[in-house]
Amino acid sequence: MPLFEGLSSGSEKSAVILDIGSAYSKVGFAGEFGPWAIIPSRVELSKTKKVSDVWEYSSEDELFDILVDFFHILYFKHLLVNPKDRRVVFCESVLCPTQFRNTVAKVLFKHYEVPSILFAPSHLVAMFTLGVNTGLVLDAGYSETTVLPICEGIPIIKGIQTVMVGARAIHRNLSSLLQDQATIVVDGEEKLLTSVMPSLPDYVIEDIKVRTCFVTNLERAKSIQQSILQGDEAKWPPPPSSVEYPLDGGTKLSISGKIREVACEVLFEQDMEEKSVATTILDSIIQCPIDIRKPLANNLVLMGGTAMLPGFAHRLIDELKDLLERPRYKDALAIDSFKVHTPPCEPNYTAWLGGSLFGAMEILSYRSLSREAYNQAGGKVPDWCSLDDAVQEAEVAAPKERVPIKQLEALRKLSLEKAASSSSPMKK
Repeated sequence: MPLFEGLSSGSEKSAVILDIGSAYSKVGFAGEFGPWAIIPSRVELSKTKKVSDVWEYSSEDELFDILVDFFHILYFKHLLVNPKDRRVVFCESVLCPTQFRNTVAKVLFKHYEVPSILFAPSHLVAMFTLGVNTGLVLDAGYSETTVLPICEGIPIIKGIQTVMVGARAIHRNLSSLLQDQATIVVDGEEKLLTSVMPSLPDYVIEDIKVRTCFVTNLERAKSIQQSILQGDEAKWPPPPSSVEYPLDGGTKLSISGKIREVACEVLFEQDMEEKSVATTILDSIIQCPIDIRKPLANNLVLMGGTAMLPGFAHRLIDELKDLLERPRYKDALAIDSFKVHTPPCEPNYTAWLGGSLFGAMEILSYRSLSREAYNQAGGKVPDWCSLDDAVQEAEVAAPKERVPIKQLEALRKLSLEKAASSSSPMKK
């Protein structure tokens, strides 16, 4: 049973908060300070016995089978609750594919028969953890980095910027560096890694990144880049100390300081379109109205697992200040400072905590999509929530009181009947 659920004044049970990321998924209950479980976004399929990633599917039927098995693990292994008794808050990216969210709704409504689902934008709910209405949210995830400006609680869609750089790019760069430079000690003899094993597993690469790698400062990064371009090792700044990483069988992998320092530079290297993690923030601000650009720059919110890298926030601010000196941004922006908020949790589950706060509010009962409304709409989920007029009137009339679920369902049913009658041809 969720924490303090027995002390709740209402009879309705705490909602389930789901945040399915590209690499890891967070699950827990509304009103709590952290998720009950953070697990990899993969599952062993009950039909084929193959391990499949949640986001890697070829058809809607395959995705349906993956989600059925994945949600079964979440509900009956980690949460230990009956899905029929609890509402669901699903934290999603604004770029979430329509097919994915429709399949999520189909699985939860048809297979698990949840009462209702609220699809909450992850960037927006992340702002709830800070109590800030206006800000710029950067989500540095596994496969991509997305920036979304928010003004007075409203996402500015035209300002969204995305670059396909994240933890996956770091893993590839780190794996390549290890294959070229790392050495391994076997029975007291030092050998190249490639002479002992062709490659390292993905989970080992990830663990090496988390335990040994960091984001260096801008000054050292410029010196390293200049040394690489000129091919002069003498200009390389003094590297940090090397570390040894234990592998199976008693062997030890020697990781040089250069590898530890250079592995994460892929985040700030500009591609062919001159885009990087830092440029997405400035490009997003340029797309916004002039009067909110300074508030956006002074309210940066960093979330996502990649944002947990040591030195990431400090390097990002230095990169932004350095880019402002270039003509491309100096003439377009009159910003001289940036400020980063510190959420009350780790960046990897900031969005989940925002969903937990929203799920604990009484407004959840009439902001959600109920199972009855979903069935009457033909199994379709709107891309953007548009509240019915009857529900809006109930919200304004009694904002501090919990509206009974049956009354809300009656309001939704009435509004659907009105919409159907207005769309049907007039009788003569």
